[in-house]
Amino acid sequence: MNWFLTISAVLLAVVWTVHLVQAAFGVPSIPVLTGNEWDISPEAIARVSGRLPRVTVIVAARNEEAKIEEALRSLVALDYPNLEVIGVDDRSTDATGKLMDGLAGESAGRLRVVHVSALPAGWLGKTHAMWAAAKQSTGDWILFTDADVIFRVDSLRRAVAYLETERADHLVLFPTMITHSWDEQMMIGFFQAMFVFGHRPWKVSDAKARDYIGVGAFNMVRRSVYEKLGTYERLKLAVIDDMRLGELVKKGGFAQRTAFGNNLIRIHWAAGAMGVVRGLTKNFFAFMRFNAFFAVSAAAAVLFLNLMPFVGIVFAHGWQRALFGVAVAGIALLYAGFSSRSEIPAYMFFLHPVSACLFSYTILRSTFVTLAQGGIVWRDTKYGLKELRQGMD
Repeated sequence: MNWFLTISAVLLAVVWTVHLVQAAFGVPSIPVLTGNEWDISPEAIARVSGRLPRVTVIVAARNEEAKIEEALRSLVALDYPNLEVIGVDDRSTDATGKLMDGLAGESAGRLRVVHVSALPAGWLGKTHAMWAAAKQSTGDWILFTDADVIFRVDSLRRAVAYLETERADHLVLFPTMITHSWDEQMMIGFFQAMFVFGHRPWKVSDAKARDYIGVGAFNMVRRSVYEKLGTYERLKLAVIDDMRLGELVKKGGFAQRTAFGNNLIRIHWAAGAMGVVRGLTKNFFAFMRFNAFFAVSAAAAVLFLNLMPFVGIVFAHGWQRALFGVAVAGIALLYAGFSSRSEIPAYMFFLHPVSACLFSYTILRSTFVTLAQGGIVWRDTKYGLKELRQGMD
């Protein structure tokens, strides 16, 4: 037991210290698009680009009657003039399609609605909806977003100004997460820490780094690049299509960027801690490439990295306890730093061990549920595991 504590203490102290240092230098380098330097008029953007680029915003919705109206109204109200919004009613059985059609009639031509009545074989519903809308789009830029994202009126104008100034090909704008309870804050705070741990968003702009990124709330890609990558037809069965699109952009050698929005876009992810667990059940096994060994190993790694420092403080002694304390301090400082960039309070650090257990459980739950039902059930449609694995190639 003593040798295990010794190795664990040294390893965890080093890992969390290195990660803290990287984040401390890396996160501040990510631009914040609410700054005055990005409050650029359409006329000024046109001077930078030679002309004002046209932007198509694509949002797919299936049975989203509770959220779709607010999301689409925020898109139609954007202050970027050269804009089209394409909403996709993907086989909805509620009032989603009717609401979208009503909004299109009020939008003075800014919003068009595509109705999908049947899903072709070999596609996921969402990826097919995105592909179908993109085929009809006219924009120089295509922004893929979700049906529950609320946009601030100047968000797109600032994003285009940044992309055109940077001469970049792909932008991920991090959303501000709306929370309604302490357990939502607990889970989202942990997710932020792990996301930054695994993907280093400050490195995605480095062509030599392996890091890439994609976020469903705001995935904006140059049309010519989207087509060179093979369009969403290349992602027919991608469960985590947002990350896969980011991966293709990075591996294709195109310029990828990330930015903070600070309320430029807002989203309420899930209701309560168990809502987050249920929402991620579909995704986590796919993220592990539907490999049970990888999934179990990842669940164990989550517990070791995030729970073991707190266990070590209780059970270790002397310098071992001190090293575990270094790891815990590193986690605490990360939460303190993230609290200035999000609405998650720093004191959620004290619930870090609880959320670590829940996230490890979520990985295992995702693995068990997917294997038990032979695939995933997403928006009332089942997709077989064999087919999904083939889609990973």
